[in-house]
Amino acid sequence: MEQTGKRDQFGSRLGFILASAGSAVGLGNIWRFPYVTGENGGAAFVFIYLLMVFSIGFTVMLAEFTLGRRTQRNNVGALTRLGGKRWASVGWLGIVASIIILSFYGVIGGWTIKYFLSVFQGLPTGADAASQAGKAFEGFITHSPSVVVYQALFMVATIWVVSKGIGQGIERFCKVLMPALFVIMLVLVVRSVTLDGAMEGIAFYLKPDFSKVTGGMVLAAMGQAFFSLSLGNGGMLTYGSYLKKEEPLPSSAFQICILDSMVAFLSGLIIFPAVFAFGFEPGSGAGLTFVTLPAVFSQMFGGVFWAGLFFLLLMIASLTSSVNMLEVVCAHFIDEKGWSRTKAPWAIGGGIFLLGVPSAISLAGGLNVFGKSFLDAMDFVASNLMMPIGGLFIVVFTGWVIADTAKDEVTNGGRIPFAMLPVWQVLCKVVAPLAIGYIFFQGLSW
Repeated sequence: MEQTGKRDQFGSRLGFILASAGSAVGLGNIWRFPYVTGENGGAAFVFIYLLMVFSIGFTVMLAEFTLGRRTQRNNVGALTRLGGKRWASVGWLGIVASIIILSFYGVIGGWTIKYFLSVFQGLPTGADAASQAGKAFEGFITHSPSVVVYQALFMVATIWVVSKGIGQGIERFCKVLMPALFVIMLVLVVRSVTLDGAMEGIAFYLKPDFSKVTGGMVLAAMGQAFFSLSLGNGGMLTYGSYLKKEEPLPSSAFQICILDSMVAFLSGLIIFPAVFAFGFEPGSGAGLTFVTLPAVFSQMFGGVFWAGLFFLLLMIASLTSSVNMLEVVCAHFIDEKGWSRTKAPWAIGGGIFLLGVPSAISLAGGLNVFGKSFLDAMDFVASNLMMPIGGLFIVVFTGWVIADTAKDEVTNGGRIPFAMLPVWQVLCKVVAPLAIGYIFFQGLSW
């Protein structure tokens, strides 16, 4: 059953850009980007990361927008209409990836709510603040009932926004929260870079040493660009399907890449000066956000205030991304099955919440898959396998199967000039598939 009623749309180009940027801006930018940067030597990694965003990332994003707007349909509907039923499986791959990612992303999103609320009860103090923060984090994630409760709160917030629709829900939500996110980031940047001893962290972050560049660093930068832009699961395709026909796609994609990169860049300016100012380790991995930073904030004047702002920032970024992932799935059932805008988010979101419970309880131990926690296993399957495969097929489909159609859509039937069109076409046909294929095969290491 295919929906016959008028399909919802973004009310303005600004709303579309902020919503799409919100989809891209998430834990990948604020949580993952700083610690990956720290593990890969700082500024040289940042330079390579930006290069990847504006080449491979831009290419895949524009391809997704092209497919979505051309058909005004969801993942499966778009690929089926343009390529026939044999391409439907690529659309389904994106939908399943979104379900899996949101199932464990909802767990981590719940952590952001927990930490935002907890900072007002006080921060660890004393010389062993980092040890206290580590024990507090370990105590929380291994207490499964608490993790599931916060996961449920995060999922309810996500479902509520999606249930309001595109214009009245997602667009309105992002028009408020995305500007708020940038304001919070700028306030935190000013606080961080004015700390005594911050210059060492700024130098680490902004002064590149290209002698440290390795193949592994390039691979990490490419993977981070792909991950932080939320590509390969059809999220941008879905949002593109709600965009009005007269809007220019290339400039929109470019602006979203800029906004996404700004958030990643600013997150580093928040974290590295503060970490160096208080003598902590910048390459401390995933624990940088939930273990190291609470200890850092505890040593600042007004630390509770700054910690509260930071975890509010993290919570906003998490929500704008989770809303997109749920919309990817809901769009299919609304378009193709005729489900109502009210029914789809609550039914699907509830199912995804239940699928996420094993990830939540696996952190306490005992629920492992081939030596990994269930959460880490789901992350591996979706991020290392499904998203790269999805992105690979999307650029191959755009560059080889519907090249003329894509050219017509990207230029609005020739009415909007796109000087980089020949370069984008080569990137779609050759460069992006090779780069994404490399990410995929390198990521197969379990």
